[in-house]
Amino acid sequence: MSEPKPCCGPVRPASSDTNGDERNDIGSRGGMLSAQHRMVRLTETRFAMGCDDVISYPSDGEGPVHDVQIGEFEIGACAISNDDFAAFVDHSGFVTDAERFGWSFVFGGLLPDDFEDTAAVAAAPWWRQVFASDWRHPEGPQSDVDGRGDHPVIHVTHADAVAFCTWADVRLPTEAEWEYASRGGLDQKLFPWGDDLVPDDRHRMNVWQGSFPAENTADDGYVGTAAVATFEPNGFGLYNMCGNVWEWCSDWFDPTYYERSELTNPQGPDEGEMVVMRGGSYLCHESYCRRYRVAARSGNTVDSSAGNIGFRVARSI
Repeated sequence: MSEPKPCCGPVRPASSDTNGDERNDIGSRGGMLSAQHRMVRLTETRFAMGCDDVISYPSDGEGPVHDVQIGEFEIGACAISNDDFAAFVDHSGFVTDAERFGWSFVFGGLLPDDFEDTAAVAAAPWWRQVFASDWRHPEGPQSDVDGRGDHPVIHVTHADAVAFCTWADVRLPTEAEWEYASRGGLDQKLFPWGDDLVPDDRHRMNVWQGSFPAENTADDGYVGTAAVATFEPNGFGLYNMCGNVWEWCSDWFDPTYYERSELTNPQGPDEGEMVVMRGGSYLCHESYCRRYRVAARSGNTVDSSAGNIGFRVARSI
């Protein structure tokens, strides 16, 4: 299996100290999503999943293109926001992994100039280990989410996302569901709207503009995250399926899983070391990580968190 890509989402070392805390039991509260995060129903379908194009990353297992049959399901129009996650925490008292570990990964370019020296990820030095960074404090203890209630919650691990889903009586989408939803009804296009990154000179997603990692011109209007309903929705009415934040899926990551030519309601491998992430983030740039395409795949460990990883939810019909 290929190694996780620290450019996409840095990996928390397995030996991290949890201070002996135990997870809270989260009971289902059902129907607690805000009106902003309406669910969109998608009908049963067969579609061509994956990509054979040379722009893809062979080690990620995007190809070969394969037919997939999926059943009817619902998926969130937007990623889960800070406001929604705050409602979950307020009702349940849940403590995220980043809070328990005492730190998370923050993009160095978002830290104040006078921020204390922090450890960097060797293969991706723009990622910094920042203590007291978590979903409430996205850039460290001096920051907060005031004015960002409608931005996607970040610094959440896969386990945190699953806990939210349990509480809200929803689930994470499968990888196949996510890709079908992201395509918005289009067949074998690079992005939810077509093949042009900036059609008619209009930005359609929040990704890095300029020269990574030194200069972000913010031509798309954003440095860091954007609100969950930013930009035009795709053909299914779904927002920010590419760019903004990586989104956790339910499947274990295996680059060889989709080598079979046809699958029905695939759930991913039975086990693994990493979980699938989809969609890319505001840090993606074609010079080093063109994984902001609908077919692009990545993975990370279940207890890793960073300032560019969030999630959206789904529901079986």
